[in-house]
Amino acid sequence: MKAFFSKLCVSLLLIILPTICVIAQVSKPVFNYTVSFPSPREQSYHIELNTSGWNENTVQFKMPRWMPGYYQIMDYGKNVNNIFAIDNEENMLPLKQIDNSTWEISEVKGKSFKIIYDIKTKRKFVATSYVDIDHAYLIGGASFLYVDGFINFPVYIEIKNHSNWKNIATGLEKVKNAQNQFIASDFDILYDSPILISDLEELQSFKVKGVEHHFVGYKMGDFNKEKFMQNLKLVVESAVDIMEDIPFNEYTFIAIGPGNGGIEHLNNTTISFNGARLGTDAGMNKMMNFLAHEYFHHYNVKRIRPLEVGPFDYEKGSKTNLLWVSEGLSVYYEYIIVKRAGLINDRTLLQNFEKNINTFENNPDRKHQSLTQASYETWKDGPFGNRGKGTSISYYQKGPIVGLLFDFAIRNATENEKSLDDVMRYLYREYYKKKKRGFSDAEFQEACETIAGVSLKSLFEYVYTTKEIDYNKYLNFGGLQIEFKINPTDKKRKYTLKKIEKPSFLQLEILNSWLGFNKV
Repeated sequence: MKAFFSKLCVSLLLIILPTICVIAQVSKPVFNYTVSFPSPREQSYHIELNTSGWNENTVQFKMPRWMPGYYQIMDYGKNVNNIFAIDNEENMLPLKQIDNSTWEISEVKGKSFKIIYDIKTKRKFVATSYVDIDHAYLIGGASFLYVDGFINFPVYIEIKNHSNWKNIATGLEKVKNAQNQFIASDFDILYDSPILISDLEELQSFKVKGVEHHFVGYKMGDFNKEKFMQNLKLVVESAVDIMEDIPFNEYTFIAIGPGNGGIEHLNNTTISFNGARLGTDAGMNKMMNFLAHEYFHHYNVKRIRPLEVGPFDYEKGSKTNLLWVSEGLSVYYEYIIVKRAGLINDRTLLQNFEKNINTFENNPDRKHQSLTQASYETWKDGPFGNRGKGTSISYYQKGPIVGLLFDFAIRNATENEKSLDDVMRYLYREYYKKKKRGFSDAEFQEACETIAGVSLKSLFEYVYTTKEIDYNKYLNFGGLQIEFKINPTDKKRKYTLKKIEKPSFLQLEILNSWLGFNKV
């Protein structure tokens, strides 16, 4: 019996061992993060990563160098302090810093271990984490380490609130039946979901097409909150009317406190916000433009996107020629959305474009950099360019100008049957929904020409080259014209948009449709 038993054991082992090896090979790493705030007065926060399931003995953990939505290298890893790694028995593991963003940890194969570190914050800004005694604003890309090749793995987050802070606002999914615990399906979602923690105020939410929209903020100030939310609902309805779809179950505007800037995300936006500026019509209009821009981004760039803008390269950046579409056309649509919402009049709409035209035309750098170059070089020049340095323009300024010309050209070519709205819906439907990917430069031009039914080659010269813009050629399609005077003091040109006195039937139809009186 002994001999038979031995042979049986050997046979079973031969069967079982390959199975064990396969299980070992497909062992999946686990990422569990805990965030705490032991020293908020020192403007820092504490991170612990509990991880396991590694098949390699040495693993490199990295901090992103930038965050999607803000197209500049930020080198978030420079703010990491006091980093070390320990196993379950609290033995120190070998840790070697490779560069400002990378740490190599050894002797981890088959082990559960922790990586522990602090993040020092320095600057109040929408693209940087910041902690003080009153609140915490955390950027995922500035907080949580990733490993190349494992971006698609789920991530769990537990937040240990400071005793003075009552609320957490984030786009992350909550873990059911757990307090202050969240889950991201992958690191892209984690890095797309900033976290605001404090004693927060939430305004009265509203629904659009059955989808709840929230507004939550820190130190929002005193203003007419009922009127503000009524206006914001009109803005959201106007944006949704353009795209004819809402791709999320709920949406949150997260106001991070006074300052400048906003960054879009899949189901939320983080915005610098100061309600004290809303007491005048001009202040309210400016804020509605800002919120319309950020809200439209959840369509244009988060879903309607250039090929290069996802999957993201968190180390080198995701350079593209098409930020003039993602950002510049979002500026165009912020103006259109607010007008169609009924919050501004015709003159204010034209003044919005006049500001862009005057800034762009009086920038000598327009002769040295194209829109595609401005898009690609934003990592070096910054999103608003280095005006007057002979090198750069801003796609935030020329982009909406080109958007206006494209819209009028498409409306004219189709006798007002189609518009730029149809291009955006086409891109949303064909690339985001059907092909589940971004589009190339050529595919964007093809989309525009498909909707227009004619070649738009001459218009695209304003995108790819520094050719001077023939404004009236295209503005006349929509019953508008441009005039300018030269300021004798500084010799700058002052441009003004006006309606043509005796427009043709088609010109008037296009103008009224564009102004929102008769929607295409």
